[in-house]
Amino acid sequence: MIKGMAYWLMKSEPDVFSIEHLRHKKVAGWDGVRNYQARNNLRAMRKGDFAFFYHSSTKSPAIAGLMEIVREAYPDPTAKDPGWDQVDVRFVKAFVRELSLHEIKRISALQKMVLLNNSRLSVQPVTPGEWKILMDRLDPQND
Repeated sequence: MIKGMAYWLMKSEPDVFSIEHLRHKKVAGWDGVRNYQARNNLRAMRKGDFAFFYHSSTKSPAIAGLMEIVREAYPDPTAKDPGWDQVDVRFVKAFVRELSLHEIKRISALQKMVLLNNSRLSVQPVTPGEWKILMDRLDPQND
């Protein structure tokens, strides 16, 4: 963890855009966000922040990978109406083992996490403490 850095969790349906799609593209625009709170979270992201790539709307939703914000918010070209933004993300890694929502719910220290309390929000902050707990489970060799 780097002091001053923000952490995020960003959801995508894997049949639409998955961690493997991002691995192949290397860098992609995170577009299509049409929720004001999620859009505001995109606008709060800074170059160098990290985000979990979360596969949603599946039989077993889970954190699947890690990505870095490489371009701050700019107008989303897929939006029909003005006022919607996207960021660019870079593939960092796919985790060897995904961490399922079911497993996350069982971690007592994460009970206040946005993921567990506002489950429909597609772009959400992750506190440094939550990030460390999750990374320790997802990537135990990472310090």
